[in-house]
Amino acid sequence: MQRMMLRPRYGRAIATLFCLGLGLVGCDSTGGERAALDPAAAPGARPQVVATSTLIADWVAQVGGDQIELTSILQPGADPHVYEPVPADSMAFEQADLILYNGYNLEPNLIRLLNAAGVEAQRTAVGEVVPPLTLEKEGRTVPDPHVWGDVSNAVPMVEAIRDQLIALSPSQAALFTANANAYIAELAQLNGWIEAQTATIPPDQRQLVTTHDAFQYYAAAYGLTVAGTLIGLSTEEQPSARTVQQLVQSIRTLGVPAIFAETTINPQLITTVAAEAGVALAPEKLYSDSVGAAGSDGDSYLKMMAANTRAIVDNLGGTVADPKF
Repeated sequence: MQRMMLRPRYGRAIATLFCLGLGLVGCDSTGGERAALDPAAAPGARPQVVATSTLIADWVAQVGGDQIELTSILQPGADPHVYEPVPADSMAFEQADLILYNGYNLEPNLIRLLNAAGVEAQRTAVGEVVPPLTLEKEGRTVPDPHVWGDVSNAVPMVEAIRDQLIALSPSQAALFTANANAYIAELAQLNGWIEAQTATIPPDQRQLVTTHDAFQYYAAAYGLTVAGTLIGLSTEEQPSARTVQQLVQSIRTLGVPAIFAETTINPQLITTVAAEAGVALAPEKLYSDSVGAAGSDGDSYLKMMAANTRAIVDNLGGTVADPKF
């Protein structure tokens, strides 16, 4: 399997090269201060950083820039709940200097591989820096791993990534700090924009129904209620006929205007639910556990959260304003 070697967004990379070409220090494509690259850092000496999920890989790319060699185990559109590791994953873990994963059992098979491989690299469960919401699963309380649904939660996760990269490469502390600060400012803008858009949904229509239970953080942060899901926290679960019928009845009772499929899950069952409930299935799929493919409207964390918000607000009766970021 070919591994994705990630870099930060092209606009930032081009702006950095422009600044270096002019001999400037502190020039930044976002308008803030950004540290210059360390000319002493040889490309061959860059630390090897492995991220399990596409979301974490995106954040690491924004903070680490060209001073790290980044490998993403999962590719865009892949489902971390059910991903089955391949031999190349063991090799990536063994060669890594730093491994960053979500935790809270989001990527169970990769975590098992990581624990069994005797890997010596520093490892950090990035998602576990956020106190979790909890849900019931098979009669027990478990943490909800989908912490990124609340954009404000991404801030401590990005800060944790920054701190781990600084510990790995102290000479690049200024660069990693500047990159993190610039990205956190973008997260703050996105968070405020989402709050403003979801506030336009009529209060009695702020009911979210999706394929799996991945939007509790989003709902709690932005004034919605998760009215129901076809399956629970993990996409490996299989809904029973009773579950399907209960969801159909809930949708009818609540008068939900639309329900949503997700990009990482086969839409067949949720399409059936929509038909039986007599409700619209939103034409846009939501990005839940992965960013979208390159060139899609969700090919970064910022873009996927904006795309999800546009879809949710449009289909639940609100009005979306173009973002100013």
